Amino acid sequence: MESPMLQEYPSYRHIRDSQQMVWIVKGNSLIAVPSSNNVKPVILSLIACRDIEFHKEGEGTPHYLGIKDKNLCLYCTEIQGYPTLQLKEENIMNLYNRPKGEKCFLFYRNYESSTVVFQSVSYPGWFIATSSEAGQPITLTKERGTAKSTNYYLEDGR
Repeated sequence: MESPMLQEYPSYRHIRDSQQMVWIVKGNSLIAVPSSNNVKPVILSLIACRDIEFHKEGEGTPHYLGIKDKNLCLYCTEIQGYPTLQLKEENIMNLYNRPKGEKCFLFYRNYESSTVVFQSVSYPGWFIATSSEAGQPITLTKERGTAKSTNYYLEDGR
């Protein structure tokens, strides 16, 4: 059963945290760097999952997150016993069009005031996070309100 309210194409957003850190792709990783004229940040592709199995009351809307103009999507996997954020070569529309949701690629998108938080569907309680230190990879964390930022500003990225 599909929800008729979902869009059929991704929305594109610039993403930054409260420290004005933006995301760039470096090798096979997402890295947080200070926003500047010399930096070309990624544009995030977001599209909601159609599989209602993952739509849970109070959790937010499950979304696939990709990098615009690249066949890269964010996903969660366990490495050395810890949930880890990775980039995987995958077309976001292929994920969207599958009848069954791909849990490791899904993130609950929740609004907190003027910001958005992304929580892993595979690892409840783990959130996408940027370090306050420039040049560090985007990670997952359980600790909110520490040196890591888990709240993001999204702006139109067309």
